[in-house]
Amino acid sequence: MRIKDFYDVVVVGGGPAGSMAAWYATKGGADVILLEKDREIGLPVRCAEAVGKDGVEKILEQSIPPSWIAATVNRFLFVAPDGTKIYPRVNMIGYVLHRKIFDMELARLAGQAGAQIETRAYVHQLVVTDKKVAGVICRINGQDKKIGARIVIGADGVESRTGRWAGIDSTIAMKDMETCAQATLGNVPVDMDTCIFYFAQKKFPGGYAWVFPKGNGMANVGLGIAGNATKGQSAQQRLDLFITESYPDCPVLSKTVGGVPCANRLTRISGDGFMLAGDSAWQSNPISGGGITTALAAGKLAGSIAAEGVQRNKCSSKFLEKYEKEWDHLAGKTQRRNYRIKEAIRKLSDEQLNETAHAIQKLDPAKQTLLKIFQTALINHPTLLVDVIKVMAPFS
Repeated sequence: MRIKDFYDVVVVGGGPAGSMAAWYATKGGADVILLEKDREIGLPVRCAEAVGKDGVEKILEQSIPPSWIAATVNRFLFVAPDGTKIYPRVNMIGYVLHRKIFDMELARLAGQAGAQIETRAYVHQLVVTDKKVAGVICRINGQDKKIGARIVIGADGVESRTGRWAGIDSTIAMKDMETCAQATLGNVPVDMDTCIFYFAQKKFPGGYAWVFPKGNGMANVGLGIAGNATKGQSAQQRLDLFITESYPDCPVLSKTVGGVPCANRLTRISGDGFMLAGDSAWQSNPISGGGITTALAAGKLAGSIAAEGVQRNKCSSKFLEKYEKEWDHLAGKTQRRNYRIKEAIRKLSDEQLNETAHAIQKLDPAKQTLLKIFQTALINHPTLLVDVIKVMAPFS
């Protein structure tokens, strides 16, 4: 399909946030093009691939097809530094996705609605006219192409440059950037309905390790550590050691590395003629690093507001502040609470983590909830207990 010189909305990035933005902007009547720098939507997969069933299906307004799902999870296991195991009672069902399929299908839905999708389209500059974002310049088939737009939605991930080009300081503190490494292993001796989380500040400073089942004996085994806490040992080196110690006989089928923003809400996520969504707007959960659900929600919101702005001929920063306000109502306040909790949790020593696990293990299993675990871990932080109740009570 020929690429035109002008569209109502240009979406930069074909991940969940970008595809949702393109889908909902198109559904709202806007003429939309989505530009993805990689040769294929959904690759490379830099994700643990886990989501909560209810949250994702509520946003998508449909059940997730079985073909998108690698494993259904109904149990969770927390492992303390000394090996103490807790099976918290969690009021939710989770999915481990086939992320490539998931991303491809979201892009297909956007295209089915009428969005134009172009891969191998590398955006390297914004068009700015009178201090207003008015399009992009991208390289396609070896040539630069200027594409004008009324609104640009930057959904170009953790490496995003669209925000900086638009004048937003999106430099993230190293303590808020999780450096992650993951391998998909075969013949993993774990239950295929259980997600496992390992906590240990000495091994995984500022983060944790995970084992998420993928079905057929496969699992994603990975870890994340705070960017300022590597202590001379990279995430990949720590993962290699973890696999050697815990799963030495499991073949490594794939490897990936990447970064996840586990930060407070980015101060500004919109302006004249643009919005940011997903990791480019630091919209991941600061505690878990999970970003799929929030990316879907942000992309849907940004796309809907972009379509409204186009229809009403209102694309200024004043109108697009609606995105900021509605995001705060939808998830921004929760993100701030999660960030405060994360900052306290990352300071707990291995001894404190062990003590928390021992105290929880003594409780009746029905009382071993996420809320109780976090209340126990943060007993010396009474100012955070309201945050803990607000965030954890729905899952307990």
